[in-house]
Amino acid sequence: MPFKKLRQLDVNASRTAQDYYNFTYLERRNMDTLVINADGQPVSLLPISTVSWRDAIMYIYHDKCDVLEWYDDWIVRSQRWETRVPAVIMLKDYLRRKEKPRFSKTNVFLRDQYQCGYCGVAVTSASATLDHVFPLSRGGKTNWDNIITACGPCNGKKGNRTDMKPRYAPYQPGYFELVRKRRQLDFTLRHPSWASWVGLDESM
Repeated sequence: MPFKKLRQLDVNASRTAQDYYNFTYLERRNMDTLVINADGQPVSLLPISTVSWRDAIMYIYHDKCDVLEWYDDWIVRSQRWETRVPAVIMLKDYLRRKEKPRFSKTNVFLRDQYQCGYCGVAVTSASATLDHVFPLSRGGKTNWDNIITACGPCNGKKGNRTDMKPRYAPYQPGYFELVRKRRQLDFTLRHPSWASWVGLDESM
C-alpha cells in the first residue's frame, strides 16, 4: 500500500464489557481497517486495501480520513484522548490508482482463474506453479506474455519442451479484469460492512 507513514502515537487497547466482540488478543492485534478512496471505491482490490487499526487511528488523529464504520465495543485510549476503532475509513485526498496491474505470482494465478493453463485442472496458491511457455533456459522472459499457471505434473512434464502448448496464449490483463475475477473469490472480511464496500453484498 502506498500510504504515507505517520508518526507513532501512544495508543493502547482497553477492554470493554463485551470484550471486543469476544476476539482473542491475537485476533484483535491482527485486525485491519478497510481503506476507501475519496471516490467511494476501495483504493485497491489487488490486494484489498487495508491498514492496521493503529495506522487507521493515526489517520483519524491527523485528519486524513473520515470514518464510515466502526468496530463495536472496542475502544483505544491514549493519555489525552480515546476513540472507537474504525472498521472502514475514507481518505479525504484521492489516491491515484495504478492503471496496470503489477506482474506477480498471485496476479498471474488470478488472471488464469486458478486453473492450469495446460490441462485445466483447478489449483490453489499452494499447488500452483508458474511456467515459462518459452523456456527460461532458451531465453524465455519472465513477464505477462510468457508466464502461465501450471499444475505440478504439467510443469514437470513440459520441462524445457517447446512443443507443449498451453490452452491459450498468456497475456497482460487489465486492472478491472483482475478486479472482476478477484470478486469471484473469497475475501477475508474483518467486519460485516466490508462486503458492500468491496462489491460482495449481493453474494453474501
